[in-house]
Amino acid sequence: MATSTALTAPPGTRNSRVLGTGSFRPARVVTNEEVAGPIGSTDEWIVTRSGIRTRRFASGTETLGMMAEQAGRAALADAGLHAEQVDAVLVATITHRMATPSLAAEVAARLGTRSPAAVDLGAACSGFCYATAIAGDMIRGGSADHVLVIGAERMSDLLDPTDRSTAFMFGDGAGAAVIGPCEEPGIGPVVWGSDGRRRDLIRMNEYWPAAGQELSGPSPSLVMEGPSVYRWAVSRMADVALLAVKQAGVAITDIDVFVPHQANQRIVDNLARNLGLRDDAVVARDVAEAGNTSGASIPLALDRLRTEGLAPSGGLALLIGFGAGLAYAAQVVRLP
Repeated sequence: MATSTALTAPPGTRNSRVLGTGSFRPARVVTNEEVAGPIGSTDEWIVTRSGIRTRRFASGTETLGMMAEQAGRAALADAGLHAEQVDAVLVATITHRMATPSLAAEVAARLGTRSPAAVDLGAACSGFCYATAIAGDMIRGGSADHVLVIGAERMSDLLDPTDRSTAFMFGDGAGAAVIGPCEEPGIGPVVWGSDGRRRDLIRMNEYWPAAGQELSGPSPSLVMEGPSVYRWAVSRMADVALLAVKQAGVAITDIDVFVPHQANQRIVDNLARNLGLRDDAVVARDVAEAGNTSGASIPLALDRLRTEGLAPSGGLALLIGFGAGLAYAAQVVRLP
């Protein structure tokens, strides 16, 4: 017989916002000249095609956990919080090469947190926006007071250096944000979705081998149908971004900073042009020096703008991630 006993629900709805950001970039800077040789290309061809001039590749000691930890520490310091105040750790990554335990659990331990909820999200280039939306909902629903959101990738681990479509595109790094409660809304409604029918446009070229089986060739690597992805991004993502602005109850002219996924500078420029941003709105173009860092690209770019004094405190930033899946997510956030 079903019981009629009422459940205890979390406290009433609260508002949430970004309280601080942080980042970590590997020491090694990789130039176009270094990656151009194996793909039979040139610096000029790479810059013309992508706008990328350099990227960072992590060393053996700059592990995924180490980079995520350092970005998280920086974000906590920026927010004026201690690790013991973190109630949940969400890590957006596709390059954690262990099925279990999660990278989030490792990072939580590295940071010296108490016993937070910890989970990885595998939404690729839109992962940070997915995690930010989830963190905001956790704060509003009362299941957490402070959530550490991290995007961390070692994309160099997934690259075939001879693949002309991907070898020059990607880089490594980690970025983070602390999400916490506030009096006024600081994170707008998320607009997200996916198109799994076109999931093969960005994918691994094969499965990891089963136990006891040997690899038939190089380790499974990332492959991408670049022109198709470009067309999808420029034809669909401006509408997604504008819908996020509308649902946040603001106008596109209210946006002070635009931080899209740093996939390719041509995509960034195309989206910025199509959105109708103010002439003085700041557009993140971290891709030129960092390459495409997948789930880490948005927090890396955002933290750089803040560090350089280009993102006004209290201003509105439009974030949008898009990529493998094909998954996407966008929201407007109030800057720390």
